Amino acid sequence: MNSISSALIGYGRMGGFFLKELLSSDRWSVKYIFDTNEESRRLAVAEAPEVKVIDDAEVIFDDPEVEVVILTALADSRPDYIRRCVQAGKHIIAEKPLGDTVENEKAVVELVSNSGLLTAVDLYLRNSWYHNTIRDFIDSGEIGDLAIIRLCHLTPGLSPGEGHDYEGPSFHDCGMHYVDLARWYARSEYKTWNAQGVRMWNWKDPWYLQGHGTFENGVVFDITQGHVYGQLSKDQTHNSYIDIIGTRGIARMTHDFKTAVVDLRGTSVTERIERPYGGKNIGTLLSHFAEALSSSRPDDRLPSFADAALASEIAWKFLESASGNDLPVKGTLEELDQIHERRWNAKDGYGLIRRRH
Repeated sequence: MNSISSALIGYGRMGGFFLKELLSSDRWSVKYIFDTNEESRRLAVAEAPEVKVIDDAEVIFDDPEVEVVILTALADSRPDYIRRCVQAGKHIIAEKPLGDTVENEKAVVELVSNSGLLTAVDLYLRNSWYHNTIRDFIDSGEIGDLAIIRLCHLTPGLSPGEGHDYEGPSFHDCGMHYVDLARWYARSEYKTWNAQGVRMWNWKDPWYLQGHGTFENGVVFDITQGHVYGQLSKDQTHNSYIDIIGTRGIARMTHDFKTAVVDLRGTSVTERIERPYGGKNIGTLLSHFAEALSSSRPDDRLPSFADAALASEIAWKFLESASGNDLPVKGTLEELDQIHERRWNAKDGYGLIRRRH
């Protein structure tokens, strides 16, 4: 089997994750890495000396050997790169969000829908073993009718002002994963929502948000997300779980970013499953994409551009809802400076910054 020739546009944190998985797979090869930042290019050269590292993206679009472009540059640049991919006939794997505005995201969804190209978005939670195990358990009927979806993801993580501004506040940049995941579980569209946020450390945007509401099929949800969890605590931790409640049973999961534990309690089955967490599941995404490309058939395991655009739009609507309610301020900009100082010098922990000198 010939390997799939690919190119990376953007070599930040996610670009590094993708490169590692691409280079470890015999189904993929990497021909180019492009980044506008000189230090990122130097790092790419050091980490992948066999790959051509370039400062002109047009080289990728002009090369007929490149089959797939992987977009991990910042959100404001993605719509233009997506248009160039379509013009050049390149298949696309994109990071989320697809653009810096809802309008730009809708435009690229329409663009790729008529292109005949294979496209996917890295909504990585859909590819996790634990969420697929839970959804299969729901489908088995063991918990009765799905009634309530509860999602929580609280970590120290990315703090305000560290970049990523085009990706939006915490609940959009990170929280849209959970907006998408709740819809994936419910197999229905959002109907109602209300949200409450907190402007932590006097930042302009809420960095903590809790939203709840209903889907069109009557399933109720609540989503809690924020990179606010003990930013200056001596020993950092996090709180991440899903809690699925049916009319007869439940399914739930927790993880520590190393091990995930799934607890299934149905009408005839009680089971506890403990396995490695699996990280960003990029290898799984690449495997599904390669299979779909080789078979020339769509694969419903691949999150679509439409899925990503809808999750982004609903996440923005949650933030709009929160801004229309009381939006308290807690903490100070001085505390935020202390958080930035700690994160800048951190060598381990949550959402580490790739330092540029």
